[in-house]
Amino acid sequence: MTWGFCFWIESPRPTHGGPVALARGFLTGGVSGVSMAALVAGIVMENVPLLLAGLGLPVVYGVLFFVAGVPRRAREAAVVPRTALAMIESLHATDAELSADIPIRFDLTVAPDGAPVYRVDITQGINLVDVPAYRPRGILVVEYPPDRPWQVRIVERPAPQWERRAAEARLDSAPESASVQSPPEGRAFGAVVLVGLVLGAAAVTLLFRAELFSSGSAAQPPDTAKPSVSSTSSTSPTTVTASAGLATVALGPGQSLLDKGELRRSVDALTQGKDTRPVLSVVVQESLLSVVFAPTGTPVPRFDLAAVPYERIPALVEEARTTLGVRSPQSWQVTVDHLTGALVVRVAVTGPDGMASLDADDKGKVIWRSPAR
Repeated sequence: MTWGFCFWIESPRPTHGGPVALARGFLTGGVSGVSMAALVAGIVMENVPLLLAGLGLPVVYGVLFFVAGVPRRAREAAVVPRTALAMIESLHATDAELSADIPIRFDLTVAPDGAPVYRVDITQGINLVDVPAYRPRGILVVEYPPDRPWQVRIVERPAPQWERRAAEARLDSAPESASVQSPPEGRAFGAVVLVGLVLGAAAVTLLFRAELFSSGSAAQPPDTAKPSVSSTSSTSPTTVTASAGLATVALGPGQSLLDKGELRRSVDALTQGKDTRPVLSVVVQESLLSVVFAPTGTPVPRFDLAAVPYERIPALVEEARTTLGVRSPQSWQVTVDHLTGALVVRVAVTGPDGMASLDADDKGKVIWRSPAR
């Protein structure tokens, strides 16, 4: 069978700006703001329950978010997928580390029966043994929900009739203008996340304002308190701020902690090679690194800052963004803690229509995944 023609498919219109999606974004931002503010307030006031609340709130929210999405995922699972042939335009691995399954990004031309052909980019884990079978211009069998053509999944063991069709088919490439992707989320979602973040942090600060100010002044006399420190790199300003219990590194415009070696450099700038105090948690965002030090003499789970697998964090974020089913991922956060008795690196990714996360151990090896669908 030969396909010698292509049709143009209009990209889906935005569908993630509805009230439910905006409310979800506001709640996600609020939980993030409350969690961070609770960590800081707990350190300043040496309030262990507040510290544990700041660490546990995102975990509880993630579980509730997952449970709340069960009906939606059940409805989506009930939709009978459409099977089609597809041709590989290009492919490349997104993670250089060898493991049983390698995340591979595919650029595909999909040719449904009786419908226009289109282009789509997907990422799917492929077993290391099967990787050589995938090559440019190769024909595959894929499935996707009829109402979500961007959610293409490669069928690794298709039915015999589809396997024969794939062996005999020849497809032409669809043009770039026929690309299909998840509907954009728009600016409203990002705005409500930011508003929720600010209001959540403000709520905790106002609730404990008396204790915070009194504890902050009593904890250290002004002449012995460690001052904030600012430094400037050769490319873009980097601000390092340190206090008794919290230290942060804020990168300048155009920089990201996912850039090669940037996370390790930021940690070195924060500690200056001297600070060996035990750590309660490490939080990594796009351009902000936050380290919460464990209060002296307080029996809370803690770990060594040098034990974090910093070199693996960019790859873990990329895997979470591309393989857990979060379409149009808008924000991500890495949290490192020792609450479960072992060091856990937790990567959470949020988008307009869901949240997903994965956990890795102290070597950066993924030990648990919670997909968005």
